[in-house]
Amino acid sequence: MNQSNVPIPKHVNDFLDWIDVEKGLSSKTQENYRRFLEKFLVWLKQNNLQGLLPHQLDQDHIWNYRVYLARHSPTHDRQALKKTTQNYYLIALRAFLGYFVAKDIVSMPPDKITLSRPDKEQNVKFLTLEQLDKLFLAPDTSVIGGLRDRAILELFFSTGMRVSELTSLNREQIKIKSGMDELELGIVGKGGRARTIYFSKSAIEWLGKYLEARDDKEKALFINYSGKKNSSRRLTPRAIEKNLKKYIILAGLPITTTPHVLRHSFATDLLTQGVDLRVIQEFLGHKNILATQIYAHVTNKQLRDVHKKFHGKTNG
Repeated sequence: MNQSNVPIPKHVNDFLDWIDVEKGLSSKTQENYRRFLEKFLVWLKQNNLQGLLPHQLDQDHIWNYRVYLARHSPTHDRQALKKTTQNYYLIALRAFLGYFVAKDIVSMPPDKITLSRPDKEQNVKFLTLEQLDKLFLAPDTSVIGGLRDRAILELFFSTGMRVSELTSLNREQIKIKSGMDELELGIVGKGGRARTIYFSKSAIEWLGKYLEARDDKEKALFINYSGKKNSSRRLTPRAIEKNLKKYIILAGLPITTTPHVLRHSFATDLLTQGVDLRVIQEFLGHKNILATQIYAHVTNKQLRDVHKKFHGKTNG
C-alpha cells in the first residue's frame, strides 16, 4: 500500500513503533508521545479531518490546532494549558512529521512548526564566577574528605553533570597522567542518553590530588569517610547535597544553592561566553532544545539589565 495515501491517524501506531525500534526511545517517552498525539487526533476528529492525508496537512491546519491548544482547558474549572505544556504537544507533532520524512512520505517539514514563547521567564538560579571561587575555597583540602569535596565541586562546574551521574562514576573510568590538562569521558545519563563530558585543567588537578590520597580499594570514585563498616561507601546524592550545604554556609552564598544550581552555573557561564545553545544542549544531555532554552532567558534578562543600566542614561 502507498503510505502517502493513508490518513494521518492511521500512521500513529507505525510512528510509535519507529521511535521504539529505530530511535530507541524509552517506554516512558513513547507513552508521552502517544498521549500528546492523541490530542491532535481528537482535534482532527472534531474538525472532520480524520481522512486528512500527510501531504494535505498545511499551515492553516497547524495554526488552528495551535489556537485549539491555547484555548483548551483539561477540565472546566481549570485554566488553559500553559505555553510550555502546549510546546510538548507541538514537539510530539514535529517528531511525527519527522517520521514522515524518514519514511519518504510527503508532508510538511517538521521545522515549519515553531514553538511558543514561555508565559514568563523561568527563574534559573546560578552562581557567578566570583561566588564559585568562594565556594571552591570552602573545603579543607588538608584532609582527604576536603580533597574529595573540592574535586566534586570542580567536576560539577567543569562538566555540568547531574548529581546522580557524578555519584555513579567509578575509579577505573578516570585515567589521569602527570601533566595532563585535557580529559574527556563518555557517560550514560538521564533517559539512557550517552554523551561526552569534559574536565577542565583545574578539575583534573584536584581530582588527581584526591586519587593520590586514596589508599583504599573501593570501586566508587567518590566515597564516604564516615559511614558504617561493611556497608557501601559510595557517596550518595543526599550526602553530596548535605556537604554542599555546609560549604555554602561557610562561603556565605545563597542557601538555595544545590548541585543542580552548579549545573545551571556551568550552562549559564558557557552561554554568556557565546557558546551556541545547541552545543550546550549536547553538553547537558538534554533531549529537547526546549529544556536548554531556559538559559537563553537568563542571559537575555542580563542583557536587558545591562542595557537599562548603561544605555538607558541620557546626557540631559
